[in-house]
Amino acid sequence: MVMRAFRSRNYRLFFVGQFVSLIGTWLSQVALSWLVYDLTGSKFLLGMVAFASQIPAFLLSPWAGVMVDRWNLRRTLVITQSLAMCQSFVIATLALTGVIKTPHILLLAVFGGLVSAFDMPSRQAFVVQILESRDDLANAIALNSSMFNGSRLVGPAVAGVLVATMGPGYCFLLDGFSFMAVILALLAMRLQPFVPPVHTRKVMHDLREGFQYVSNSLPIRVILLQVAIVSLVGTPYVVLMPAFARDVLHGGPDTLGFLTASIGFGALVGGIRLASRKSVLGLGRWIAAGGAMLGISLLAFSFSTTLWISVVCLAACGFSMITQMASSNTVLQTVVDDDKRGRVMSFYGMAFQGMMPLGSLGAGILASTRLGPQGTVAAGAVLSMLASVWFLRKLPEFRKHLRPIYLAKGILPPVAAGLNAADRMQANER
Repeated sequence: MVMRAFRSRNYRLFFVGQFVSLIGTWLSQVALSWLVYDLTGSKFLLGMVAFASQIPAFLLSPWAGVMVDRWNLRRTLVITQSLAMCQSFVIATLALTGVIKTPHILLLAVFGGLVSAFDMPSRQAFVVQILESRDDLANAIALNSSMFNGSRLVGPAVAGVLVATMGPGYCFLLDGFSFMAVILALLAMRLQPFVPPVHTRKVMHDLREGFQYVSNSLPIRVILLQVAIVSLVGTPYVVLMPAFARDVLHGGPDTLGFLTASIGFGALVGGIRLASRKSVLGLGRWIAAGGAMLGISLLAFSFSTTLWISVVCLAACGFSMITQMASSNTVLQTVVDDDKRGRVMSFYGMAFQGMMPLGSLGAGILASTRLGPQGTVAAGAVLSMLASVWFLRKLPEFRKHLRPIYLAKGILPPVAAGLNAADRMQANER
């Protein structure tokens, strides 16, 4: 069943609230990128704004993960979502009154990044708490990806029309109101009373423990490195979308919304495809294939000067990216120990969201040179394909380390247990 996780009432509330909120988020992101490019005409500042909004996650995620393992996650999410709502209302006020300037945008972007550093690992860890059955975890992660990209299909298309007809300020205003949906959903959930864990150790001890746990697990280590490389070189094309829309395809904000929505369409299809899977087995191949497909589709997009070709390429990018990222997330959430989940997911956030600012800043700088936005995206595409080749070479060793974990969790069938025992016996005989 594609929507198995919907059997949990709390997850249904979470899904609906997040979906409404994410539509608002995409309204805001498309409006913000167009506003920055319209105010400045600078590709460098496109990258700088993305850098400012994402670098706090890179710097704070490990520490935030330690705190997430100690805090009441519902209360944490209500606070982070409320702060994000306030940020949207502030930028809406500045935009609608016509006083907004680049320093305002940069300052608010940093504030949003600080909130996101705590919000992302909290949301990732919270999903486990709101499911009635752990067997639905992989399905829930895939549905989360579908939710994220379904909103990406709707939000940017609406944003393109609103920016073109009414201005970006109304997109920020709607985004602010959209946060109320997820806050109300969180408050309506029926959860077990929170029992604060007893911690006699200092935060730095838990931080070191989390780092050692990640370092000593080859599957976790390899996944995080692959995600980090692709996030660094393969995903910054998103921040250059206004330049592609206006300078390469000679369009306006409606073209930008159309391009961004096409990414969401492809990713939505990829998320539904993953949600239909009944097991995490075989996701290693999907991680490798997703990164390779992303590189190929990005390379084709970088050479396109025709709207419909660009749309097709970006849909393939969305499908590939969500396949790689959601598969990686699913494997991580499956193998990690519960008492270290927040810390591991903070490292995932550091690898995924935290590496993006460095890539975004680099993409903004390179796109401002003779290389241009097309050459910048092409270079990232080639590096993404090389990262997938590296992961593919690691896949046999990756599977070898995953097998005993999957056996212990009952994911592999009994015949696999027998084969694993036979392998150990042959190794002992040698």
